[in-house]
Amino acid sequence: MVKIFIVDDHEIIREGLKKILKEEEDLLVVGEAQNGAEVLEQMQSVDFECDVMLLDMNMPGKSGIELLTDIKNMKPQIHILVLSIHPEDKFALRTLKAGASGYLCKDTALEELVVAIRKIFSKGRYLSTNLAEQLAFDIMPVAASLPHEQLSNRELEIMFMLVSGKKVKDIASDLALSISTIFTYRVRIFEKLKIKNNVELTHYAMINKLIE
Repeated sequence: MVKIFIVDDHEIIREGLKKILKEEEDLLVVGEAQNGAEVLEQMQSVDFECDVMLLDMNMPGKSGIELLTDIKNMKPQIHILVLSIHPEDKFALRTLKAGASGYLCKDTALEELVVAIRKIFSKGRYLSTNLAEQLAFDIMPVAASLPHEQLSNRELEIMFMLVSGKKVKDIASDLALSISTIFTYRVRIFEKLKIKNNVELTHYAMINKLIE
């Protein structure tokens, strides 16, 4: 029996996942959390146990790579399957390097979710064909990389939030950081991408197919 723990800030998504997994005889949801702080608190309990964690990468407060790293430091034996709104070719490699065992977009077919969970539990890693190709290219030497590939994990996360139209104060609230810290990150992003404002940032994201 594969014991599964769900971490997502949307109740409707948690309930949907539980309903899907309940139909599988070998999969058992043993717990859930609605944010990073809650899952880290529950993990401190001596009774906490799970084999595979379904982890949303886009939650208020601590989320993303930072949360993934904290979870792996506390319980390295847990296999983490990342669920994200971002296409796998934009963010997946970073999560795998941070310790994730697999990565799925939230619009992925439900059948693939079940396949991914079983493969992670039995083989330790789930890679789609696209991800496998990315990993192959990633280990090959390249002449140059795109500017956004030089962003840190936090900078990339904030870049996506800015491109989505979020205001600095809202990003600060979501990430539990000060407004001045977000402004500092934005300046660094603009410098690395050699742009001057949010309009140019959106244009950069579009021409590099970081957004639809």
